[in-house]
Amino acid sequence: MAATSYHKDGHFNRLSSQFRDLVSPDPASRFPAEKGRYALYVSPTSPWAHRTMIARILKGLEEIVDLYQVHHHLGPQGWYFSGKEGSLPKDPLYGFTLLRDLYLKADPSFSGRVTVPLLWDKKTHTIVNNESSEIIRILTSAFDHLLPSHLREVNRPGGGLYPSPLRQEIDNLNSWIYNLINDGVYHVGFAATQESYDAHLYPLFDALDRVEQILSSDGRKYLVGEHLTEADVRLYTTIVRFDVVYHPIFQCNLKSIRHDYPAMYLWLRRLYWDGSSEGEKGSDLTRGAFYKTTAPNFANYAIGYVLGRRFVVFDNQGPVIVPRGPKVFIDALLEVEG
Repeated sequence: MAATSYHKDGHFNRLSSQFRDLVSPDPASRFPAEKGRYALYVSPTSPWAHRTMIARILKGLEEIVDLYQVHHHLGPQGWYFSGKEGSLPKDPLYGFTLLRDLYLKADPSFSGRVTVPLLWDKKTHTIVNNESSEIIRILTSAFDHLLPSHLREVNRPGGGLYPSPLRQEIDNLNSWIYNLINDGVYHVGFAATQESYDAHLYPLFDALDRVEQILSSDGRKYLVGEHLTEADVRLYTTIVRFDVVYHPIFQCNLKSIRHDYPAMYLWLRRLYWDGSSEGEKGSDLTRGAFYKTTAPNFANYAIGYVLGRRFVVFDNQGPVIVPRGPKVFIDALLEVEG
Protein backbone atom coordinates (compact mmCIF):
# COMPACT_ATOMS: atom_id res chain seq x y z
CA MET A 1 0.00 0.00 0.00
CA ALA A 2 1.02 3.62 -0.35
CA ALA A 3 2.20 5.90 2.41
CA THR A 4 -0.60 6.84 4.81
CA SER A 5 -1.54 8.79 7.91
CA TYR A 6 -4.71 10.08 9.56
CA HIS A 7 -6.11 13.49 10.36
CA LYS A 8 -7.53 13.94 13.84
CA ASP A 9 -11.07 13.81 12.42
CA GLY A 10 -10.55 10.27 11.08
CA HIS A 11 -9.90 11.17 7.44
CA PHE A 12 -7.27 9.16 5.61
CA ASN A 13 -4.26 11.10 4.31
CA ARG A 14 -1.84 9.88 1.64
CA LEU A 15 1.75 11.01 2.05
CA SER A 16 3.71 12.18 -1.01
CA SER A 17 6.34 10.01 -2.69
CA GLN A 18 9.84 11.16 -1.76
CA PHE A 19 12.07 10.12 -4.67
CA ARG A 20 11.23 12.06 -7.81
CA ASP A 21 14.12 11.94 -10.27
CA LEU A 22 13.66 11.02 -13.94
CA VAL A 23 15.39 8.82 -16.49
CA SER A 24 16.34 10.71 -19.65
CA PRO A 25 17.35 9.72 -23.18
CA ASP A 26 20.12 12.32 -22.83
CA PRO A 27 23.36 10.35 -22.25
CA ALA A 28 24.76 13.28 -20.24
CA SER A 29 21.92 13.24 -17.72
CA ARG A 30 22.19 11.96 -14.17
CA PHE A 31 20.06 8.93 -15.03
CA PRO A 32 20.51 8.19 -18.75
CA ALA A 33 18.34 5.54 -20.40
CA GLU A 34 20.46 2.42 -20.83
CA LYS A 35 19.55 -1.21 -21.37
CA GLY A 36 19.85 -3.30 -18.18
CA ARG A 37 20.70 -0.38 -15.92
CA TYR A 38 17.36 -0.05 -14.11
CA ALA A 39 15.17 -2.38 -12.05
CA LEU A 40 11.49 -1.95 -11.30
CA TYR A 41 10.42 -3.34 -7.90
CA VAL A 42 6.72 -4.24 -7.70
CA SER A 43 4.04 -6.16 -5.90
CA PRO A 44 1.29 -7.23 -8.33
CA THR A 45 -1.33 -6.66 -5.61
CA SER A 46 -0.62 -2.92 -5.53
CA PRO A 47 -2.59 -0.99 -8.17
CA TRP A 48 0.14 1.66 -8.21
CA ALA A 49 2.80 -0.95 -9.03
CA HIS A 50 0.42 -2.71 -11.42
CA ARG A 51 0.24 0.46 -13.55
CA THR A 52 3.97 0.36 -14.16
CA MET A 53 3.94 -3.37 -14.91
CA ILE A 54 1.39 -2.74 -17.66
CA ALA A 55 3.37 0.19 -19.09
CA ARG A 56 6.56 -1.87 -19.16
CA ILE A 57 4.91 -4.55 -21.34
CA LEU A 58 2.99 -2.07 -23.51
CA LYS A 59 6.28 -0.44 -24.39
CA GLY A 60 8.17 -3.70 -24.95
CA LEU A 61 10.70 -2.99 -22.21
CA GLU A 62 10.91 -6.51 -20.79
CA GLU A 63 14.53 -6.91 -21.94
CA ILE A 64 15.52 -3.33 -21.10
CA VAL A 65 14.14 -2.70 -17.58
CA ASP A 66 14.38 -5.57 -15.08
CA LEU A 67 11.33 -6.51 -12.99
CA TYR A 68 11.82 -7.64 -9.38
CA GLN A 69 8.75 -8.84 -7.51
CA VAL A 70 8.23 -8.75 -3.76
CA HIS A 71 5.54 -10.76 -1.98
CA HIS A 72 1.91 -10.14 -2.91
CA HIS A 73 0.96 -8.62 0.42
CA LEU A 74 2.52 -6.68 3.26
CA GLY A 75 4.17 -8.38 6.21
CA PRO A 76 4.64 -6.98 9.73
CA GLN A 77 7.77 -5.18 8.50
CA GLY A 78 6.28 -4.01 5.22
CA TRP A 79 7.01 -5.28 1.71
CA TYR A 80 9.32 -8.27 1.73
CA PHE A 81 10.79 -10.99 -0.48
CA SER A 82 9.38 -14.45 0.20
CA GLY A 83 10.25 -16.75 -2.70
CA LYS A 84 6.56 -17.60 -2.99
CA GLU A 85 3.96 -17.01 -5.71
CA GLY A 86 6.26 -15.14 -8.04
CA SER A 87 8.21 -13.24 -5.41
CA LEU A 88 11.97 -13.47 -5.52
CA PRO A 89 13.48 -15.21 -2.45
CA LYS A 90 15.64 -12.14 -1.83
CA ASP A 91 16.72 -8.96 -3.53
CA PRO A 92 18.94 -10.10 -6.43
CA LEU A 93 21.21 -7.07 -6.19
CA TYR A 94 22.11 -6.93 -2.50
CA GLY A 95 20.53 -9.97 -0.87
CA PHE A 96 18.01 -7.97 1.17
CA THR A 97 14.82 -9.66 2.36
CA LEU A 98 13.00 -6.40 3.19
CA LEU A 99 12.29 -3.65 0.68
CA ARG A 100 12.95 -1.13 3.45
CA ASP A 101 16.65 -2.04 3.30
CA LEU A 102 16.75 -0.84 -0.29
CA TYR A 103 15.31 2.53 0.77
CA LEU A 104 17.91 2.76 3.53
CA LYS A 105 20.69 1.94 1.08
CA ALA A 106 19.58 4.86 -1.05
CA ASP A 107 19.16 7.15 1.97
CA PRO A 108 20.41 5.95 5.39
CA SER A 109 18.33 8.67 7.07
CA PHE A 110 15.08 7.57 5.37
CA SER A 111 12.21 7.30 7.85
CA GLY A 112 9.16 7.38 5.59
CA ARG A 113 6.80 4.64 4.54
CA VAL A 114 8.20 2.04 2.13
CA THR A 115 6.13 1.75 -1.05
CA VAL A 116 5.99 0.09 -4.45
CA PRO A 117 6.62 0.67 -7.30
CA LEU A 118 10.26 1.59 -6.98
CA LEU A 119 12.62 2.34 -9.88
CA TRP A 120 16.23 1.59 -8.95
CA ASP A 121 19.48 2.54 -10.68
CA LYS A 122 21.90 -0.39 -10.50
CA LYS A 123 24.88 1.72 -11.59
CA THR A 124 24.71 4.43 -8.90
CA HIS A 125 22.96 2.18 -6.34
CA THR A 126 20.10 4.50 -5.56
CA ILE A 127 16.39 5.10 -6.05
CA VAL A 128 15.40 7.07 -9.12
CA ASN A 129 11.69 7.36 -8.45
CA ASN A 130 8.90 5.81 -6.35
CA GLU A 131 5.93 7.73 -7.77
CA SER A 132 3.90 5.49 -10.10
CA SER A 133 2.56 8.24 -12.36
CA GLU A 134 6.08 9.50 -13.04
CA ILE A 135 7.48 6.00 -13.57
CA ILE A 136 4.77 5.44 -16.20
CA ARG A 137 5.93 8.57 -18.03
CA ILE A 138 9.56 7.41 -17.80
CA LEU A 139 8.68 4.03 -19.30
CA THR A 140 6.51 5.66 -21.95
CA SER A 141 9.22 7.62 -23.70
CA ALA A 142 12.67 7.65 -22.06
CA PHE A 143 13.81 4.36 -23.63
CA ASP A 144 12.29 4.84 -27.09
CA HIS A 145 15.68 5.14 -28.81
CA LEU A 146 16.44 1.59 -27.61
CA LEU A 147 13.21 0.11 -29.01
CA PRO A 148 12.25 -1.15 -32.47
CA SER A 149 10.48 1.48 -34.54
CA HIS A 150 6.92 0.15 -34.11
CA LEU A 151 7.11 0.42 -30.30
CA ARG A 152 8.24 4.03 -30.21
CA GLU A 153 5.63 6.57 -29.14
CA VAL A 154 5.66 8.47 -32.41
CA ASN A 155 4.61 5.31 -34.29
CA ARG A 156 1.98 3.99 -31.88
CA PRO A 157 -1.72 4.28 -32.81
CA GLY A 158 -3.02 7.72 -31.94
CA GLY A 159 0.46 9.04 -31.19
CA GLY A 160 1.22 6.95 -28.13
CA LEU A 161 0.17 6.72 -24.50
CA TYR A 162 0.65 10.45 -23.87
CA PRO A 163 0.36 12.22 -27.25
CA SER A 164 0.95 15.98 -27.32
CA PRO A 165 -2.48 16.97 -28.75
CA LEU A 166 -4.28 15.06 -25.97
CA ARG A 167 -2.09 15.89 -22.99
CA GLN A 168 -4.38 18.53 -21.48
CA GLU A 169 -7.40 16.22 -21.76
CA ILE A 170 -5.43 13.29 -20.32
CA ASP A 171 -4.09 15.42 -17.45
CA ASN A 172 -7.59 16.67 -16.62
CA LEU A 173 -8.94 13.11 -16.58
CA ASN A 174 -6.03 11.87 -14.50
CA SER A 175 -6.57 14.61 -11.93
CA TRP A 176 -10.16 13.93 -10.96
CA ILE A 177 -9.94 10.16 -11.54
CA TYR A 178 -6.95 9.97 -9.22
CA ASN A 179 -8.49 12.09 -6.47
CA LEU A 180 -11.99 10.62 -6.56
CA ILE A 181 -11.48 7.03 -7.79
CA ASN A 182 -7.86 5.75 -7.64
CA ASP A 183 -7.28 7.36 -4.25
CA GLY A 184 -10.98 7.70 -3.44
CA VAL A 185 -11.41 3.98 -2.72
CA TYR A 186 -8.69 4.27 -0.06
CA HIS A 187 -10.35 7.27 1.56
CA VAL A 188 -13.47 5.13 1.87
CA GLY A 189 -11.77 1.88 2.85
CA PHE A 190 -9.39 3.46 5.36
CA ALA A 191 -11.93 5.86 6.88
CA ALA A 192 -11.74 5.82 10.68
CA THR A 193 -15.12 7.49 11.25
CA GLN A 194 -18.59 7.23 9.74
CA GLU A 195 -18.41 10.91 8.77
CA SER A 196 -15.22 10.35 6.80
CA TYR A 197 -16.63 7.25 5.12
CA ASP A 198 -19.79 9.07 4.02
CA ALA A 199 -17.84 12.13 2.89
CA HIS A 200 -15.85 10.08 0.37
CA LEU A 201 -18.23 7.27 -0.62
CA TYR A 202 -20.71 9.40 -2.57
CA PRO A 203 -18.11 11.43 -4.52
CA LEU A 204 -16.46 8.12 -5.49
CA PHE A 205 -19.64 6.85 -7.10
CA ASP A 206 -20.41 10.23 -8.67
CA ALA A 207 -17.00 9.96 -10.35
CA LEU A 208 -17.68 6.40 -11.50
CA ASP A 209 -20.98 7.63 -12.95
CA ARG A 210 -19.00 10.29 -14.80
CA VAL A 211 -16.63 7.69 -16.26
CA GLU A 212 -19.62 5.63 -17.36
CA GLN A 213 -21.01 8.64 -19.21
CA ILE A 214 -17.68 9.23 -20.95
CA LEU A 215 -17.39 5.61 -22.07
CA SER A 216 -21.03 5.61 -23.20
CA SER A 217 -20.61 8.64 -25.47
CA ASP A 218 -20.01 8.42 -29.21
CA GLY A 219 -19.36 4.70 -29.04
CA ARG A 220 -15.83 5.38 -27.85
CA LYS A 221 -13.64 2.45 -26.78
CA TYR A 222 -11.24 4.39 -24.55
CA LEU A 223 -11.34 7.35 -22.21
CA VAL A 224 -10.11 9.89 -24.73
CA GLY A 225 -11.46 8.35 -27.92
CA GLU A 226 -10.36 5.60 -30.26
CA HIS A 227 -6.87 4.96 -28.94
CA LEU A 228 -5.40 3.65 -25.71
CA THR A 229 -3.67 6.24 -23.51
CA GLU A 230 -2.12 6.35 -20.05
CA ALA A 231 -5.51 7.49 -18.70
CA ASP A 232 -6.87 4.01 -19.43
CA VAL A 233 -3.86 2.35 -17.79
CA ARG A 234 -4.23 4.45 -14.64
CA LEU A 235 -7.97 3.79 -14.30
CA TYR A 236 -7.81 0.09 -15.18
CA THR A 237 -5.87 -1.02 -12.12
CA THR A 238 -8.56 0.39 -9.82
CA ILE A 239 -11.55 -0.86 -11.81
CA VAL A 240 -10.22 -4.40 -12.23
CA ARG A 241 -9.95 -4.64 -8.42
CA PHE A 242 -13.26 -2.98 -7.67
CA ASP A 243 -15.69 -5.88 -7.43
CA VAL A 244 -13.02 -8.17 -5.95
CA VAL A 245 -11.71 -5.99 -3.14
CA TYR A 246 -13.01 -2.42 -2.97
CA HIS A 247 -16.68 -3.43 -2.98
CA PRO A 248 -16.51 -6.13 -0.25
CA ILE A 249 -13.41 -5.17 1.77
CA PHE A 250 -13.32 -1.38 1.51
CA GLN A 251 -17.14 -1.15 1.68
CA CYS A 252 -17.42 0.74 -1.61
CA ASN A 253 -20.72 -1.01 -2.09
CA LEU A 254 -23.31 1.40 -3.48
CA LYS A 255 -22.87 -0.25 -6.88
CA SER A 256 -20.68 -2.85 -8.59
CA ILE A 257 -18.88 -2.51 -11.89
CA ARG A 258 -20.28 -5.63 -13.58
CA HIS A 259 -23.91 -5.02 -12.64
CA ASP A 260 -24.25 -1.24 -12.66
CA TYR A 261 -21.73 0.15 -15.16
CA PRO A 262 -22.17 -1.69 -18.50
CA ALA A 263 -19.97 0.62 -20.59
CA MET A 264 -17.17 0.54 -18.03
CA TYR A 265 -17.41 -3.22 -17.67
CA LEU A 266 -17.15 -3.66 -21.46
CA TRP A 267 -14.13 -1.30 -21.50
CA LEU A 268 -12.57 -3.34 -18.68
CA ARG A 269 -13.13 -6.68 -20.41
CA ARG A 270 -11.80 -5.42 -23.73
CA LEU A 271 -8.56 -4.37 -22.08
CA TYR A 272 -8.30 -7.51 -19.96
CA TRP A 273 -8.87 -10.00 -22.76
CA ASP A 274 -6.98 -8.20 -25.54
CA GLY A 275 -3.95 -10.18 -26.62
CA SER A 276 -4.66 -12.93 -24.09
CA SER A 277 -4.30 -16.60 -24.87
CA GLU A 278 -7.74 -17.37 -23.44
CA GLY A 279 -9.99 -14.58 -24.72
CA GLU A 280 -12.41 -14.97 -27.58
CA LYS A 281 -10.91 -11.85 -29.13
CA GLY A 282 -7.21 -11.05 -29.16
CA SER A 283 -4.81 -8.67 -30.85
CA ASP A 284 -1.37 -7.19 -30.47
CA LEU A 285 -2.76 -3.79 -29.42
CA THR A 286 -1.78 -4.24 -25.79
CA ARG A 287 0.78 -7.05 -26.19
CA GLY A 288 -1.39 -8.82 -23.59
CA ALA A 289 -0.17 -6.39 -20.91
CA PHE A 290 -3.44 -6.14 -18.99
CA TYR A 291 -4.15 -9.86 -19.00
CA LYS A 292 -0.58 -10.97 -18.24
CA THR A 293 -0.28 -8.68 -15.22
CA THR A 294 -3.78 -9.37 -13.84
CA ALA A 295 -4.86 -12.96 -14.46
CA PRO A 296 -2.07 -14.68 -12.46
CA ASN A 297 -2.64 -12.36 -9.50
CA PHE A 298 -6.43 -12.12 -9.10
CA ALA A 299 -6.55 -14.73 -6.37
CA ASN A 300 -4.10 -12.73 -4.24
CA TYR A 301 -5.89 -9.38 -4.38
CA ALA A 302 -8.33 -10.08 -1.56
CA ILE A 303 -5.78 -11.33 1.00
CA GLY A 304 -3.49 -8.43 0.13
CA TYR A 305 -6.18 -5.86 0.82
CA VAL A 306 -7.50 -7.57 3.93
CA LEU A 307 -4.01 -7.51 5.41
CA GLY A 308 -3.27 -4.01 4.15
CA ARG A 309 -6.42 -2.61 5.73
CA ARG A 310 -5.67 -4.52 8.92
CA PHE A 311 -2.18 -3.00 9.14
CA VAL A 312 -3.28 0.55 8.32
CA VAL A 313 -6.64 0.83 10.09
CA PHE A 314 -6.52 -1.76 12.85
CA ASP A 315 -2.82 -1.68 13.79
CA ASN A 316 -2.41 -5.35 12.85
CA GLN A 317 -5.09 -6.48 15.31
CA GLY A 318 -8.07 -8.81 14.90
CA PRO A 319 -8.89 -11.80 12.68
CA VAL A 320 -8.02 -12.18 9.02
CA ILE A 321 -11.17 -13.05 7.05
CA VAL A 322 -10.90 -13.05 3.27
CA PRO A 323 -14.03 -12.74 1.08
CA ARG A 324 -14.29 -15.51 -1.52
CA GLY A 325 -16.11 -13.82 -4.40
CA PRO A 326 -16.93 -13.12 -7.08
CA LYS A 327 -17.10 -16.63 -8.49
CA VAL A 328 -15.96 -15.41 -11.93
CA PHE A 329 -13.40 -12.60 -11.75
CA ILE A 330 -13.95 -11.30 -15.30
CA ASP A 331 -16.66 -12.45 -17.70
CA ALA A 332 -15.56 -13.59 -21.16
CA LEU A 333 -15.70 -11.13 -24.05
CA LEU A 334 -18.30 -12.11 -26.61
CA GLU A 335 -17.61 -12.03 -30.32
CA VAL A 336 -20.03 -9.12 -30.85
CA GLU A 337 -18.37 -7.10 -28.09
CA GLY A 338 -14.78 -7.27 -29.32
